[in-house]
Parts: sequence; structure tokens; C-alpha cells
Amino acid sequence: MVQKKQIIIFTDLDGSLLDKDTFKFNIIENYFRELILKNIIIIPNSSKTEAELLDFNKQYNLNLSFIEENGSCIHGLNLINPNLPKKVLISRTVDKIYEIYNNNVPNNLKNKITLIQNLNLKKQEEIFGLPLNKLKLAINRKYTIPIKFNGSQIEKYELIEILNNVGLTLQTGGRIINICDNINKSKAMSKIIELISKEIDDEVVTIGVGDNQNDIEMLKLCDHPCLVRNDNFNSALINIDNLIKSTEPSPMGWADVIKTAIQKIES
Repeated sequence: MVQKKQIIIFTDLDGSLLDKDTFKFNIIENYFRELILKNIIIIPNSSKTEAELLDFNKQYNLNLSFIEENGSCIHGLNLINPNLPKKVLISRTVDKIYEIYNNNVPNNLKNKITLIQNLNLKKQEEIFGLPLNKLKLAINRKYTIPIKFNGSQIEKYELIEILNNVGLTLQTGGRIINICDNINKSKAMSKIIELISKEIDDEVVTIGVGDNQNDIEMLKLCDHPCLVRNDNFNSALINIDNLIKSTEPSPMGWADVIKTAIQKIES
């Protein structure tokens, strides 16, 4: 008897599923919903906050489990299986992360860092590219500190090394950089696969979709890694043999890579 396959899609949102300027995916929404109707599990794995991801679910009348703030916390696995937890916390709180950052990063590097939460609303809107109502959801972060780094590449590497030595990470996304706990999208994804595999008999097959540097670890871990075209990101940085690349940007690029990945799985 051939074992059934449970496909799980872990997807970044901005620039991968959602248009990088409009933050919408209406052009492929019907296809997205067809995947859900086929019992394919779709889990947003995003740098967005819990408030933003709940808003995403509400806006599109969805009920998806999701991973917030670059792998900091998993929400809603009980929606997939009632035996799974409603919430899995992976990261320490933002207060603790800030304390570690403040105590260990020297002033010469702090002077190169702008904490986005300290900027006025107009500056924040420019950085996030969001209207005010959406901006409030993005700024309310529980586990990550969004920053702008104004130093050189050498100074950035120095900052990364200091943070790594004290158990923190620097995660680079499409619009902002975040100071995070020792987490990433792949660690949260691994936890979900581990939990789901205990509850179902089917073979779990994973598709990962991203477009930027903070998606690389997630893509490396997936059975079928997919990269959506992003003209601001050098895809040569990703050294993955079976990487599926789109020629189109989001959202059409998302649909294209998913179709290719599913064809591979079904064949």
C-alpha cells in the first residue's frame, strides 16, 4: 500500500505570496483557495507580527496556522489537528532581547543603529511602506527589534558576530532588519513538522517559498525549496541543488513555483 502524502507549504508573505508594493495576492487568490480545498496545509512563515497575521487571516477570511516574527512563535496548530497545541513559544521576549543587546553591543555600533520604534510615524510609514492602520499592527512586536543599520558591511558583520556570541541573531528581510533571539524560520518549521508527524500517518512533504535572505534556512530544510523572483536579492547567495525559481515576481511567481513543486511531488 502506497503511503499518502500530506503536503505542507511554508510560505513567506511580503514579496513571496503578496505583491511587494500592494501587499495583496488577489490575482492568484482562487488558486490559493484551491490548494486549501485539496487538503494542502498552508502555513505563513513570516517576519510579520501576530496582529498582522491575524489581520491577514481576517482580511481574506482564512483560518491558517502561522509562524510570526521570523520563527519566534507558532500559532494555531490546533486548527490542523485538535491534538496539536494552540501556541508554541520559541523566542524570549523583546524586553529580554533588548536588555542583552543593550548590555553587549558597544556604543560605536549602537551609533550606527536606528531603532525604528523610536522614529516618528511618518518615518515608520516610509520604512514599512504601510498605511497608518497597518503600521500599528507591524510596530507592535513581542519578540523582535526592527532596526535600520547605517554602518558599513564590515561593521554589520561585526554586529552579527557580537549578537551571535550572546545568543541573538540579525535577520534581514525585504524592508527591515530585525534583532532576534537565536531563532529563524527553519527552527519553527522543524518544530511544526515534528509535532504534525506524531499525529498523522501520512508522509509529510514540505514546500518552502521565500524571496529574501531571512528565508534561506527555511528553504534549505524543505523537500521542495522555491524562490520567488526578487530583483533586490542576489539569488546566487542560495546554494541549493533542487531550488525552484520563478521568472515572475510575487504573486504570480508564487503560483508558478508551487505548481512546479506539486508536479514534482505528484510525479
